[in-house]
Amino acid sequence: MIKITQKKNCCGCNACGDICPRKAITFQTDNEGFWYPNIDSDKCIDCGLCNKVCPVENSGKIKNDNFKEPIPYAAIHKNNQIRFDSTSGGMFTALAEPFMKDGGYVGGAVYTNDWNVKQIVTDNIDDLKKLRSSKYIQSDASGYYKTIKQLLEDGKKVMAVGLPCQIAALRQYLAKDYDGLITVDLICRYINSPMVYHKYLDYLEREYNSKVVYIKPKNKELGWRKLTHKVVFENGSTYYGTFQVDKFMKASMRSNCLSRPACYDCAFKGFPRYADISLGDYWSPKGENALDDDTGTSVVMLNSEKGTEYFEKIKKKIKYNEVPLDRVIEGNPALTKPLPKENTDRDVFFERIKNEPFDAVVDDMCSTPVSFKHKVATVLRVIKRELTFTHCRIKPILQFIHLNFFHPAVHSDFAKGNVIYVSPYCDIEISRKASVELNGYLTFGSSPFKHTKLETRIKMAEGAKLIIGNLSTGGYGFGYGSDVEIFKNATLISKGGPSTNMGTTIICQRKIVIGEMVAIGRNVTIRDNNGGHLININGYVDARPVIIGEHVWLCEQSTILSGVKIGDGTIVGARSVVNKSLPPHVTVAGNPAQIGSEGIEWKM
Repeated sequence: MIKITQKKNCCGCNACGDICPRKAITFQTDNEGFWYPNIDSDKCIDCGLCNKVCPVENSGKIKNDNFKEPIPYAAIHKNNQIRFDSTSGGMFTALAEPFMKDGGYVGGAVYTNDWNVKQIVTDNIDDLKKLRSSKYIQSDASGYYKTIKQLLEDGKKVMAVGLPCQIAALRQYLAKDYDGLITVDLICRYINSPMVYHKYLDYLEREYNSKVVYIKPKNKELGWRKLTHKVVFENGSTYYGTFQVDKFMKASMRSNCLSRPACYDCAFKGFPRYADISLGDYWSPKGENALDDDTGTSVVMLNSEKGTEYFEKIKKKIKYNEVPLDRVIEGNPALTKPLPKENTDRDVFFERIKNEPFDAVVDDMCSTPVSFKHKVATVLRVIKRELTFTHCRIKPILQFIHLNFFHPAVHSDFAKGNVIYVSPYCDIEISRKASVELNGYLTFGSSPFKHTKLETRIKMAEGAKLIIGNLSTGGYGFGYGSDVEIFKNATLISKGGPSTNMGTTIICQRKIVIGEMVAIGRNVTIRDNNGGHLININGYVDARPVIIGEHVWLCEQSTILSGVKIGDGTIVGARSVVNKSLPPHVTVAGNPAQIGSEGIEWKM
């Protein structure tokens, strides 16, 4: 009879429940949201099978004839749509799709309707999309091992995909090798509490006042390396939570306090691996890996003859390079090292997270204090950046000093790097009774040309407000040749991202909001007013707010007119005139702009 006296001795693989011949083992969830086996002593016959199948109890005994060191490759799928929709380079699909087409079954993790995660086994190729991509919480593998064994006994082929502990559990459960079985494990740092993840989703639903309908961890629309958590809501809104600002990532990856206790003492690190093939991210320094265009690159480690033979069969679908193992380990320390201990009080965190708002607990307990040394380093970086930005010219340096130190409208913070940078050719007129709120840096006149004299102009009237940036993007910039006017008592908000492009015109009489990571082409015009002219038409209003959503692309010479709201992820084609609101994730073109494609995703 299996007995869990310390939680670190149970990885939650569910294999003991599958092996029990009397169904005496059920799983109960503790106060942290993790399940542990519970034995019904009236049903238990003390057969010991649960002990024999436990991967933790038998981690040093499991027979492993795999290679002592794997053969590693960096690889990407040739199909860009598959790669874009995958966590890394699309290698899971490259392995699984031909296996299914050849009549095989594939097992892996999928989201359930209530956003839990479940291990399934399927021969339906349409399920590959559900199986793709990371799920950041522990998956329920109840029934997984039993199903795989039955299929193998029936002569079917199975590709079993799971975490290292799950694959080790499967090997113990099967007790022998099967010719029709290929195992694939994932490079795993830890698994998170499902309970905490649901608290996180509840928090997002409150923030957006709508139900979650779609989740995509490590979404690539802002670039693979940003580790963006994309969440789409029933009301059409989209949340792009990058690694720097997402509160779940903050608690999980920075504080290490959401993981299962067994992850701190993981018994499934190092080599040889238990699976035939291992998959993960190939984190190489920028520019070193020719396959890396910030759309995701996989590392594929071949751990056995069976894995090597199968890899040969799928090479036509991929681009690949053999890479050094030490480079793989450098980018994936979790291959050989367990998760470091949490750096916050775990017991207090889980007690508070049950009763208090998710965001408040994370901000209070998972934030790293900013040291004096860090503040000094930030100030020095600010000074260096402005000197580089101005090419050490006196006029812009004096403008920089005046704006950030003496102008009453500008609320800068050198210790955080929230300042205004000024390039050599800027005409800046900001009323002393205006307000510039910096939640990140702001640049005037940024340009790829070192010696351009194209002027950047900004004018803010009395009572005008300019609110800039957030921690995700760092800040915002009005690029060279931009013309920005904010009228009396009007508000212009940019949540941060790329600078405006050459020739951008923004005319704000009431309110304009530019969402995070909005790409703006050359000579784009955004205006919330018609210039103050009166037209004798029933219901005519001269100025109405303009709201541009997150991750929108405004192509060259497009014009956004008053009263328009553009949904998240939408692309406005070149020379288009937008005079009506647009839904999220569409392409539009023309004058007036008309919808072309729907349900699109795109990468910056």
